[in-house]
Amino acid sequence: MANKSILNTLERKSILLIGDLFLIGFSLKNFVLQAIDYQDEDFTATKISIFLIGVISYFVISYVLDLYNLEKIPKSLSVSILRVFTIVTLFTVSQFVITTIIFDFAYWRIHLLVFLVFCPIQLVLWRLLFNYVFKFVPTTKRVLYLYDETTKNSLERNIGLINGNDSETYHKVVASHLNDEFSDSAELMEKIEQNQVSSWIINTRNYNHFSKFMEAEMVNSILRGEDIVSYTSFYESVYEALPIDSHNDSIYEILQLKNRKIRYIQSIAGFVFNFTLTLVTGIAFFMVTPFVMFLNVFFNRGPLFYTQLRVGKYGKEYKIYKFRSMVVNAEKQGAQMAQKNDARITKFGKILRKFRVDELPQILSVIKGDMVFIGPRPERKVFVEKLKKVTPFYDTRHLVKPGVTGWAQVKYKYGENLEDSIRKLEYDLYYIKNKSILLDIRIIFKTVTTVLFSRGI
Repeated sequence: MANKSILNTLERKSILLIGDLFLIGFSLKNFVLQAIDYQDEDFTATKISIFLIGVISYFVISYVLDLYNLEKIPKSLSVSILRVFTIVTLFTVSQFVITTIIFDFAYWRIHLLVFLVFCPIQLVLWRLLFNYVFKFVPTTKRVLYLYDETTKNSLERNIGLINGNDSETYHKVVASHLNDEFSDSAELMEKIEQNQVSSWIINTRNYNHFSKFMEAEMVNSILRGEDIVSYTSFYESVYEALPIDSHNDSIYEILQLKNRKIRYIQSIAGFVFNFTLTLVTGIAFFMVTPFVMFLNVFFNRGPLFYTQLRVGKYGKEYKIYKFRSMVVNAEKQGAQMAQKNDARITKFGKILRKFRVDELPQILSVIKGDMVFIGPRPERKVFVEKLKKVTPFYDTRHLVKPGVTGWAQVKYKYGENLEDSIRKLEYDLYYIKNKSILLDIRIIFKTVTTVLFSRGI
């Protein structure tokens, strides 16, 4: 019998967030009402403003630093607790600094110290309680993986992805079953009962070839409280990417086009959003260029910029601009992808890449209309042709303009080979399918994290 008490990831995050917000709100209330010396004047509007600034600051800091990314939570409890303490301390200190700069208040030292020290301690204690309680509450779904002959070859890889090779998926395959005309119903029932299956993940090429028994058992499983989802749905939900090797031949299902009216609204909002980001990045580019030009003379002799043809929307090539980070004639042996610890990158170029300064000149392509600020990363034609031979879906990323930053760049490591490019395609397809202002905002926050902590790209 399936265990119906298993909480999904969203439910766990919600419980954790509610507890955190309660404690953060309590600490902010004491900070606003007791730590600040208002000198007996009526500052009601100011108090509300400070409280709201605190709540917004907490959301921004916790999101940028992945405080609620339960899939990537450190395995060690001590490391996890130290991370929470550090992030919340950063929040309390930033709240104190922001309030001081904006309002220039004096403080009651005891109450200020209580806010700065005990707020992080409160959240650490709440996290310890949360972890203790969930030792006794089932958090991992016991999965029956159903496959057919067409998906049999990737059985081991797919099970590894369900179990989570590099991240916590809260799913574990406890049994697998081959769906074909010789499928043994008694064997299937035995697997379900003995392994206490709580979820089915189905990865078959055609969902119309189930026996009457299998269809009936699926209905019974749903009535028992078990989840039944396709492998594509599971992958998209957990990894926020589309599995291009899921053996689904329907490109319409992979790129489900949404309501056109919503698309028009998205286009208008997207234009405003990209225009604002382009303006800010353009100012940064023109401010940084003189310094890069000066340092380039001493530490990176040669041209300041390098240009390259990339494939853009509808497969048309355009010219991309970057600050040169490699030695002159870096590709005299032919086109090759950049790699980690690439010997062709100069010492000054490593600094430019570390802080993503080399990417800033791409804003020129945005201004020319060849790119947008957020979209799939543009690739060179020689690699596009190779990738099109490997996967028939590669050209779909050219349905939209390429971007300076994007979902694939912030979710996956720097692409070093064709296999990495295919994995990045999964994130590009997810972005095209789910493109929205909210997703763009997530990408901006994750881009900030990438720049600050050298993640992702």
